[in-house]
Amino acid sequence: MYAKIQETATWLKNRISTQPETAIVLGTGLGRLAEEIVVKERIPYSEIPNMPVSTVEGHSGCLLIGELGGKDILAMQGRFHFYEGYSMKEVTFPIRVMYELGIKTLFVSNAGGGTNPSFSIGDLMIITDHINLFPEHPLHGPNFPTGPRFPDMSEAYDKQLIALADSIAEEKGIKVQHGVYLGTQGPTFETPAEYRMFRILGADSVGMSTVPEVIVAHHCGIRVFGMSIITDLGVEGQIVKVSHEEVQKAANAVQPLMAEIMREMIRRS
Repeated sequence: MYAKIQETATWLKNRISTQPETAIVLGTGLGRLAEEIVVKERIPYSEIPNMPVSTVEGHSGCLLIGELGGKDILAMQGRFHFYEGYSMKEVTFPIRVMYELGIKTLFVSNAGGGTNPSFSIGDLMIITDHINLFPEHPLHGPNFPTGPRFPDMSEAYDKQLIALADSIAEEKGIKVQHGVYLGTQGPTFETPAEYRMFRILGADSVGMSTVPEVIVAHHCGIRVFGMSIITDLGVEGQIVKVSHEEVQKAANAVQPLMAEIMREMIRRS
């Protein structure tokens, strides 16, 4: 796997004309953030050696190279999920490639079901911590030379970046929540009993992504900032049937606010 990572990174280095140090993973319904990027190169995943191909609606499946907030960036327009049948090594493959390309800071986004009763649909939640309930750990197996065998996870989400996001949100009058994101396998949405359990465990939002990527990024020494758009509620008495299309619609409605925060964070960081 490490040889494939290096092969892919070498291919991209020969293809990309810039050297970005910031990367963004655009999740479900959040691909419109790509409209904020001044795109210089758009590379379909299908053209990149060893790269998995996204199979989920709302995930375009392209690597974007361009500018955002006046900085060179790399953006994944669509991610890979464990529920698609990929191994954790495949799900996190792009993050390993990012490290080889010299990425220092990673911005991750997702759509999540809110379990905190104070949340509303359309809220932006800054991720302060996570709970990993995936059945396979992304660091399982031989240790990659990018980090220690037993990495510390006491600050998986960079506190300085969180503080910067808070200050920008306050300046612009954008309401943000803070909370713990719980990652689970999917692809089913949660039952009411599962939502109750996740809330008891300490989760404020639950989804099917992000956690594996953050673990691997942290293992590589990449700073991480994460944000979850609350697209449905898993709060007792407020749970309704939900579809992937409804999740995308709710995410798209609030995406410009998330884009504004992230664009300004990139400009200032």
